[in-house]
Amino acid sequence: MEKAYVGKAMEVEPITYDDGVNVKGAHKRVLIGNKLGAPNFVMRLFTIEKGGFTPKHTHNWEHEVFVVKGKLEVFNGEETVIAEEGDFVFVPPNVEHQFKNINDGESQFICVIPKSGGE
Repeated sequence: MEKAYVGKAMEVEPITYDDGVNVKGAHKRVLIGNKLGAPNFVMRLFTIEKGGFTPKHTHNWEHEVFVVKGKLEVFNGEETVIAEEGDFVFVPPNVEHQFKNINDGESQFICVIPKSGGE
């Protein structure tokens, strides 16, 4: 019999992305994914350092994002908009997007994607 799993987000080892040009100070923790046998979705927690950003990119799957902490400048395919703690962001498939931390400290957001998008 299977059971629900409860874990501590900050105990998950982060993967750091930082080439100083395309991506800076971005840390990804895969909270729910292959390791737990999730059949449909992957939940990741991103921590973006002060002044950091994710790469500007596009792909053929959607993102559902919830801002947990801080303030982000979000490129939505046409312009930049602000998303703050408590806001959500929907990025449709094939829309170019990027998240930049414009907070005085780190910012965090949860990002859920379909399993077909990888982890």
